Parts: sequence; C-alpha cells; structure tokens
Amino acid sequence: MNEAWIILGATSSMARAFARTVAARGDAVFLAGRDLEDLNATRHDCTAHGARLAEVVTFDARKPEGFAAIIDRLEREDGLINAVVFVGSMPEQSAIDADPGLIDGTVTDSFTGPARLLQMIAPLIEARGGGTVVGVGSVAGDRGRIGNYVYGAAKAGFHTYLSGLRNRLTRSGGHVVTVKPGFVDTAMTWGIEGMFLVAAPQKVAEDILKAVEKKRNVIYTPFFWRYIMLIIRSIPEPIFKKMSI
Repeated sequence: MNEAWIILGATSSMARAFARTVAARGDAVFLAGRDLEDLNATRHDCTAHGARLAEVVTFDARKPEGFAAIIDRLEREDGLINAVVFVGSMPEQSAIDADPGLIDGTVTDSFTGPARLLQMIAPLIEARGGGTVVGVGSVAGDRGRIGNYVYGAAKAGFHTYLSGLRNRLTRSGGHVVTVKPGFVDTAMTWGIEGMFLVAAPQKVAEDILKAVEKKRNVIYTPFFWRYIMLIIRSIPEPIFKKMSI
C-alpha cells in the first residue's frame, strides 16, 4: 500500500534527514514549514532520492487558519497517511525570564500548534485503518531543569498528548511513536554551552524509522539517553534543587 508522510517543521536538519530516508523507500513526502525556498531545496533532494511524490505545503504552528488546506490536500492522497512532528522553539531560559511573553510562542511551537493539526489528521488515520504519528519531543520534558524549564514543560505536555493519542489511534490500527532526542547537531543547539554526546541528525532519523517499523511506543535517541534521564529523574528533589543541570 502507498504511504505518504506529512513532515511538520521540514526545514530542521533532523527533518531533512528523515525526509531523505523515507524518500529512498519510495514514499510520498509533504514538506511542511514556513521557509518555502528551503523546503523546495529539500523537495528536489527527496525526488532525487526516489520519493514517489514530493510537495511543499505551508505550515506555521502559530497560524491554525492554514491547517484546513493541509488536511484538504492529505485527503486527496491515496493510501496510508503518516505524520512526523519536528516543530519546536527553544528561546534561552534567561530571555524568557526577562520577557515572560515568550512562553506563549514556545508552547505553541513545541506543543499546542502541532497537537492541533494532529487532532485534524487523526480522523484520516482512523478512516484508513492505519498510519503512524511520530512526535519528536525532548529529554528536556522528563524533568524540569533550571536551564530550560519552559521548553521542557512544553515538551512534557506534548509527550502526554502523544500518549493519549496513541491510546486513541491504536483502536483503529494506527500507531504513535514518542521520540525523545538528547543533544542533536541542529540549529536549535548551536552555540549552547555544556553540550556533550551530540548526535548526528541522520542517526536520529534512522532510529525513528526503526521505531516506526517495530511499532515502538517511546524511544530515546541515541539510546543511552534513556539511562541518563533515568538517573536524572531519580535524584531526590532536595538534592536536585541545589544542582545546576
């Protein structure tokens, strides 16, 4: 059966790597984002890698009035519809502390905007009896930390949303994978001090596709972040409050 992927936030390096990977399988790709020039470059790349179809669609998590046009296009596509979310924004916590108004955009980009569109895609997956949603969250959502607790809170909310959506879609043959990357070599992390064990975007894309094929529920990528975060979550709160991590 034909498969198509709507890739939200397709201008990120992780998204581009994932798009090339599914294009090489012959899948159709819909590259969604705001920078049309960048998206069109990725579209040509996907076509060169073997995509059955590659199209660009405009998506802005903060402008839900544009979501209906995306759904209309997906409804016209035959086969299974899959969605993967790479959308998010992470202002420096110090900037948010100085301007709490930045919270709204961070939460919209990293949680509520993508979730709103996924709510509209879910009926398509249910009607066709299959399809996968991949939500890229973050290890930052596992515990609130002084360095990025607003972004972490947004991703924690997204994780919980994906858990509920997984419970819903499994009843009709669909599936939801929650992905929790550690540090990845992307524009979002460039210049941040204290980075370690930084993963390549292609590695993350490969881990995601393996998780989709095996119908995993939640993955950390690279895998060792599962154990790093287990340790961080296990630190007692009185001690954790004194730590700068």
